[in-house]
Amino acid sequence: MKKFLLAAACTAALGFALFAPRAPLAAAAEPASADCAPDNGGLSLPPGFCATVFADNLGHARHLTVSADGTVYVNTWNYPDYFPGAPVPAGGYIVALKDRDGDGMADMTERFGSNPRKGGQGGTGIALWNGALYAEEGDSILRFPLTPGTAVPGGAGEVVVSGLVMKGDHPMHPFAIAKDGLLLVNSGSASNTCESPNRQPGAKGADPCIEQQTRGGIWAYRADKTGQVFSPADRWATGIRNTGGIAFDSAGRVFATQHGRDQLSQNWPALYNGEQGVELPSEILFSPFKGADFGWPTCYYDGQRHVLAPEYGGDGGKTQGRCAGKTPIVAAYPAHWAPNDVAIYTARRFPAAYAEGAFIAFHGSWNRAPAPQDGYLVAFQPLKDGKAAGTWIRFADGFAGDYREPGRAAHRPAGLAVGPDGALYIADDVRGTIWRVTYHGAPDAALTAAPRAAVKSALTTGDPFSGKPPVPPPSATEADVALGQRIYFGEAKGGTCVGCHGSDGRGSSAGGPLIGPAYQWSDGSLDGLAATIRAGVAKPKKASGGMPAMGGAPLDEADVRAVAAYVWTLGHRPG
Repeated sequence: MKKFLLAAACTAALGFALFAPRAPLAAAAEPASADCAPDNGGLSLPPGFCATVFADNLGHARHLTVSADGTVYVNTWNYPDYFPGAPVPAGGYIVALKDRDGDGMADMTERFGSNPRKGGQGGTGIALWNGALYAEEGDSILRFPLTPGTAVPGGAGEVVVSGLVMKGDHPMHPFAIAKDGLLLVNSGSASNTCESPNRQPGAKGADPCIEQQTRGGIWAYRADKTGQVFSPADRWATGIRNTGGIAFDSAGRVFATQHGRDQLSQNWPALYNGEQGVELPSEILFSPFKGADFGWPTCYYDGQRHVLAPEYGGDGGKTQGRCAGKTPIVAAYPAHWAPNDVAIYTARRFPAAYAEGAFIAFHGSWNRAPAPQDGYLVAFQPLKDGKAAGTWIRFADGFAGDYREPGRAAHRPAGLAVGPDGALYIADDVRGTIWRVTYHGAPDAALTAAPRAAVKSALTTGDPFSGKPPVPPPSATEADVALGQRIYFGEAKGGTCVGCHGSDGRGSSAGGPLIGPAYQWSDGSLDGLAATIRAGVAKPKKASGGMPAMGGAPLDEADVRAVAAYVWTLGHRPG
């Protein structure tokens, strides 16, 4: 998810990321029921499906779960490195929601759990089991006993597991609990491919990867036991770069998604061209089990098989080598879409074709340049007996609004849950919107993809604010600015700047804004910007991760000056 909020791969400057406005409403047919909105809450859905905005403005909503009485519990978070300057909730990070009048919208909202004013930051994972709510908070998983008839627990949570690792690229801990109380939790990788230095061109991977002792896999604990402490000894499955979500089907089979590795063409341009960098590696749905090994960091999945990564002697995907025996996957999806959650449809309200299939929330890409960024949707993968039973379809689209990119997307799907009435709930972590999707068509309807939502092109031909030609800085030329813009948008030299800092330069949770008037790392001059690009940012001040030298791209000095010239124009608009 890909790291959900990825390390910045370009220049960084002072300021606050601005949240995009809510997505424009999509056209839809007349509502089929009281729990349908005429505009489907802005979503594009298959025929027969409709949606309401169940709740809104909850903060950075991550995963969610639904109790037998229809109460929706949402875990939200606000890590300062990812959301510098973002407002914090007035109450706790866990939200209880309920629709008491049946109109498809929550009319009860209560908060509990960790409090931001006492240093709490919230979390991602959340689940219900055996009369209690379980939620990730920082480096721990807490249990909140519930009283029947009461949505909010009366006391503080009990620590079930503590000591979860937090540093590096993937500090989130999605988890799921089986019927028998087995608690499976993600510990995502701290790096891209266990290379040193992280995300630098040509950097070799550590072999063995010591990081794998505590990262890059799924760990197993008991939901009915308190006081457990995270340990390398409890690793259950390995070779998983970062698990976006974990779920069980009715037979108890485990399913999970992975954020695949980044920057093949940027870091290994002699082995991968730009198109391969866009399309490799595949995101995957897999079915882990105790002892399974899905290959990270030595291998990646190319859509057909596991192949040897270049950090470990790979030759551009031709050789499998030691990757030939890695555990097979269930299904593959386009690269860099960042699958942030998975939910198995165990209810019966949707058509039979959806039974026991997997809904996947794709949070959206940052590094598909020079192709447009993509994802920002919910897909459906048909399954039968735990295996793929056909190709995936686009189930819900329209989340991003005008721009599919991290800094400008209006919404980004982050969590999924199936309610006891068969409704599908979708959480967004930009502004904390929750949608409730229901079905009102024929029970034997075939799988039909939702229409693809239209978006605007992120690439601008002039100044992104006014459309006028950018004004070059002193000592730079229009040709310098034009080259810098091509690198910034990934059209030359494998640049990834736009993914972190946005097509408008206003930044995202992965990289700071570049428009000034104040800057974190320089005085904003051409020389100052060039120096920051040249050196990189080892320890960011207000971003989720550092920036490698020259943004991890093979830039020469003329390229560095060109990018600096273009970045300068972002903060100096034409009159």
